[in-house]
Amino acid sequence: MSGLCRAFAVLFAIVVAASAACAAPPTVTPSPGYDARLQEQRNATSTSTVVEPAAPPQAVRKHHGKRTKSH
Repeated sequence: MSGLCRAFAVLFAIVVAASAACAAPPTVTPSPGYDARLQEQRNATSTSTVVEPAAPPQAVRKHHGKRTKSH
């Protein structure tokens, strides 16, 4: 009888392990709300206007003061 129980326990463990391996975490399952927000974000970025970067500032020339004679 113990051999039959042991075989049943091993078979049960294999079935449980196989069913747990197919389970997906909640982050993998599709979410309609998330998909809708993602679609809105994609649509907003595709219809927005392109902003040109500003021209770099012109180099400012520094004026040097008069040199003084050292004594």
